[in-house]
Amino acid sequence: MMYRADENRYSSMNYLKCGNSGLKLPAISLGLWHNFSDATIYQTSRDMARKAFDLGITHFDLANNYGPPPGSAEENFGKILKQDLGVYRDELIVSTKAGYDMWPGPYGNWGSRKYLISSLDQSLKRMELDYVDIFYHHRRDPETPMEETMMALDQIVRSGKALYVGISNYYKPEDAKEAFRILKELGTPCLIHQVKYNMFERGIENGLLQVHDEENVGIITFSPLNKGILTNRYLNGIPEDSRIKTDGRFLKEDDVLGNTITKVKELNDIATSRGQTLAQMALAWNLRHKSVCSVLIGASKVSQIVDCAAAQNNLEFSSEELEKILSIIN
Repeated sequence: MMYRADENRYSSMNYLKCGNSGLKLPAISLGLWHNFSDATIYQTSRDMARKAFDLGITHFDLANNYGPPPGSAEENFGKILKQDLGVYRDELIVSTKAGYDMWPGPYGNWGSRKYLISSLDQSLKRMELDYVDIFYHHRRDPETPMEETMMALDQIVRSGKALYVGISNYYKPEDAKEAFRILKELGTPCLIHQVKYNMFERGIENGLLQVHDEENVGIITFSPLNKGILTNRYLNGIPEDSRIKTDGRFLKEDDVLGNTITKVKELNDIATSRGQTLAQMALAWNLRHKSVCSVLIGASKVSQIVDCAAAQNNLEFSSEELEKILSIIN
């Protein structure tokens, strides 16, 4: 049966201005890392993408190496575009990245002009797209001069292969500020910075948030639910179908035991008093920051996307609620 998007898809989503640009992103974006690979049932991935778009989630975030195997998430998303979402291309924000190991040899990693442009060409072929909306350098390269990396991003925009560029995982405030300066001087301002941030991992509070506020560059956060820990998933033990039991590469049993789960239960009590699930409150907590224009969620089932999308129904925190949350997580 041919897919037709929900006619009311924009009525339930907030769209937030991304830094000093004309682009607005949905408050909730969908990351396609774990559950759009060849290791996932394709129809499940397809159902999640369709439901996300029906909820007004217009932004789909990928990277060259998302899989396994690397590249498979882009290939599968390309199939979803061809079957379902491609007719809505002008309503979508598609982003991808390069910066981690992708192919053998000295040109398949890090941040050289050679690697970044070659990788994007491969990504476009996998998704069967003429351009992406946002292309990121995925991590700071300690060996390649930053000018070369930023000049490659500038060239990519001028070539028409991306509409905007961003950086990801530039956690030193001085590095991010330097990247912003170079791109601005080149005439292709940095649109956005993708960073890890959640209640338990708050590294960007090292001054990076302040740099973004000062420079007016948007932030999109990934892992806002801390690999599922900041949800109701582990409140009553470790389910047999959880990532801990079925995968174990990125989340270990020790991660959700002892003091951590005690804090999660206390946070869940606050969420309940707010009329939210813990996941919804955790997403709202990220979105309270001035520069944060979207949060990236990962999902393994449609119901998780529905739950997360409802976070925007209550984004305000009282000073008392914030004090309670900080007393738990500090």
